[in-house]
Amino acid sequence: MVYSEVYAKMPKTLADIKKSLDGHLGKRLLLKANGGRKKTVECAGVLSETYHAVFVVELDQEDNACKRVSYSYTDILTEAVEITFLDDAQIAIAK
Repeated sequence: MVYSEVYAKMPKTLADIKKSLDGHLGKRLLLKANGGRKKTVECAGVLSETYHAVFVVELDQEDNACKRVSYSYTDILTEAVEITFLDDAQIAIAK
């Protein structure tokens, strides 16, 4: 499921984004984020926690130097961060 497709149908509010992410806790995802200076960061991991203003992604260790990253719900709202949740078939192909 592509995260942006979910929000094409829903009102874009921070509360709606948090509620939707709460429903995907523990699921694998691909994350694409603006790294600044025309750089894009792409990584894979698991949505581990959601808090009042931020969410945390545990990154795959083989690909990344750091273990965790956090972003605010505003990053999703402003499209600075794009999340794609993977289903079981996509996870099997990625491995």
